[in-house]
Amino acid sequence: MASAISSKDGSVDSIFMIHGMWGGPGYWDRFRSIFEPLGYRCLATTLPYHDRAPGDAPDPRLGQTSVRDYADALEREITELGRRPILFGHSMGGLLAQILAARGCARAAVLLAPAPPAGITALTPSVLRSFLPVMMHWGCWRKPMRQPFATAVYSMLHLLPPEQQRLTYDRFVHESGRAACEIGLWPLDPHGATRIDAQAVDCPLLVIAGAEDRITPARVVRKVAQKYGAQATFKSFEHHAHWLVEEPGWEDVAHWIADWLNQLPPDAAPAFGTRMVR
Repeated sequence: MASAISSKDGSVDSIFMIHGMWGGPGYWDRFRSIFEPLGYRCLATTLPYHDRAPGDAPDPRLGQTSVRDYADALEREITELGRRPILFGHSMGGLLAQILAARGCARAAVLLAPAPPAGITALTPSVLRSFLPVMMHWGCWRKPMRQPFATAVYSMLHLLPPEQQRLTYDRFVHESGRAACEIGLWPLDPHGATRIDAQAVDCPLLVIAGAEDRITPARVVRKVAQKYGAQATFKSFEHHAHWLVEEPGWEDVAHWIADWLNQLPPDAAPAFGTRMVR
């Protein structure tokens, strides 16, 4: 089994873990159980306004929070580390990891079933079915929202055992309607919140898809990898869907990532420089 890679000065790499829509830092616990014994320092962040208990009413500011607001908050956290971490991002967290990589905040990035940036069309029938129940309400673009249980199972949790589906869903919190619209309806966003300059990404990317994913289909994830050319390595896992971090066989995904990380060269410039691309 691989062990943690080090920066040029010998310090151990940090893994900065970014959850996706409706999520929280707890769903990285299984991955932490793999990577921390390998010597990595794992930091699972909480997106703004996602620190409520699942049954609590959402913060009223959440509904109008932009993807860029999330990215700005994460950039401040990462800057406080003083060194560029390895980014792990799942779903919307994978999109945020792409934005942060374009800002020079990453030593490398692992994108698990990442939401696509502007320019990549992702509105397949299964994606529409995944979002229609929450997008059909007037004003959804400025309100907190949460998928119904049946929709969450269809779109993200269908490969989990039935009892785990409910346990996982019961951990979900509300999400920003504005962020969801910026991702899914990017042609209508005048601010280009999810637009990314691929040329600004100068770190290695591992882009992972689940072959049975319905909310970020594998063919869409492949297009994300293609956007970054030689910087990206694409890997699709059979018998996996969206919830790669907890589905049966998640260990295979984690070990494959660990082996990929172990092949990276030491970080020649671990500290932050002056380049922060907006």
